Amino acid sequence: MIERIFTAIANRVAHLAGLPWTFATCVLIVVVWAASGPIFGFSDTWQLVINTGTTIVTFLMVFLIQNTQNRDGAAIQAKLDELIRVSRAHNQFIGIEHLTESEVEEIRDKCEAAAKRHDRKIADMAAKKAVAGKTGAKKKTAA
Repeated sequence: MIERIFTAIANRVAHLAGLPWTFATCVLIVVVWAASGPIFGFSDTWQLVINTGTTIVTFLMVFLIQNTQNRDGAAIQAKLDELIRVSRAHNQFIGIEHLTESEVEEIRDKCEAAAKRHDRKIADMAAKKAVAGKTGAKKKTAA
């Protein structure tokens, strides 16, 4: 229950934070604050207002953004895992996001090496076809 409420709030705030009018409103707040400087004599309290406000907003937004990023990342991983599961891909890749960085790097290196071998194999096959095509064309012309 609490998790659903938090997720709903986090999604709504993340959506609103990304809108152009939100940015424009924040700019307007800073302009109004800066313009009010002479009225308040550029006092410490005047500076404290903007510093406190921006610190609180930044502090809260860090957690909301992290929550949104975590859920987005987990959803993408789940979708990729399902694509791997239902395709001819290797199921060993499911869940590799939980491995250490060095373990993931080792898997990446193996995948890159396999891709290079595959590219060489394709290039060799194309070269063989080209040679066979030339030989067949010479035989046809000779006949």
